[in-house]
Amino acid sequence: MARLARAEVFSPDEIAVIHVACRVVRRCFLLGNDPVTGTNYDHRKQWIEDELKRLAGGFSIDLLGFAVLSNHVHLVLRSRPDVVSTWDDTEVARRWLLLCPCRKREDGSAEEPTECELNSIRNDPDRLAEIRLRLSDISWWMRLLCQNIAIRANREDRESGKFWQSRFRAVRLMDEESLLACAAYVDLNPIRAAMAETLEESDHTSAQRRIEAEQKKTSAETGQEAAPDRFLSPLELDERGDELGPCCHRDGARCSDKGFLPMSVTDYLQLLDWTARQVAPGKRGSTPTDAPPILERLKLSPTTWCELVRDFGRLFSTVAGHPRTVDGSRSRRTRRRFHLTRRVRDLLVDAE
Repeated sequence: MARLARAEVFSPDEIAVIHVACRVVRRCFLLGNDPVTGTNYDHRKQWIEDELKRLAGGFSIDLLGFAVLSNHVHLVLRSRPDVVSTWDDTEVARRWLLLCPCRKREDGSAEEPTECELNSIRNDPDRLAEIRLRLSDISWWMRLLCQNIAIRANREDRESGKFWQSRFRAVRLMDEESLLACAAYVDLNPIRAAMAETLEESDHTSAQRRIEAEQKKTSAETGQEAAPDRFLSPLELDERGDELGPCCHRDGARCSDKGFLPMSVTDYLQLLDWTARQVAPGKRGSTPTDAPPILERLKLSPTTWCELVRDFGRLFSTVAGHPRTVDGSRSRRTRRRFHLTRRVRDLLVDAE
């Protein structure tokens, strides 16, 4: 069966949560310690994290989670056309010119756009409408991320050509179960890959940033230093108590203040810690016990949950979700049904 075009699965004019993954060419370790050349490229992971911070402060897209490994990157993104619709023409033009600057400072950062540069967008209705749509387009987020990292890495290596293997892989997350499983899958990548033993040691992940932020909250020496997770979307979503609407972030570090999971950061980190003990190398056949309460509420057995998190990348290809959710949805243009593997159907039907 031919893979559905991305325009059939999600669009920048609708709110959608997408898991994206991008791998470097030939599965080389161009973001870590390369055993072939003996060169260490770990510093490029920080490049990517810095670029994620920049994009999170410019786009109308929430960064829900991320993990940067030695040869690939995982992100969980939520497009927010409702947020960009609250921005006036000047804000749209300013944000775009900071993302794609006409002029740069000596350190490579964008110069604040001039009135003339702003007018080149504000006074052109067609271009303004196009850029407004781009600011909530996940494909444009990935285009800028991959392009900027590739240029910088090729310049460092004095090479040319492709740095990333192909276009990014994208899976739309259709419900709460798939979003929670995907978030855990992304945050636990370094542990599954035996690159770290604990969440605290999982460098360049959203889990590590949220842990650092929680530790800072409980520390007496908080000071005025920015929270390590301020560029990430808040995790906790209180459907009854949270403010309705876009919930735009005021200081521009991220798109919005809207959470995405019905649980606290502490509960989420505890769930990750419990899951890590089950899916760590050497425990593939163990039977989990004392499962966190969230699994009971979602009607997921511990074994089902662990398989979903461990094999998420293999189980889902275009969309992810419970069969009842996926079967009730259709592609955006041709109204085709989405495909789920037999293993997913067996797993989630048996869990009910």
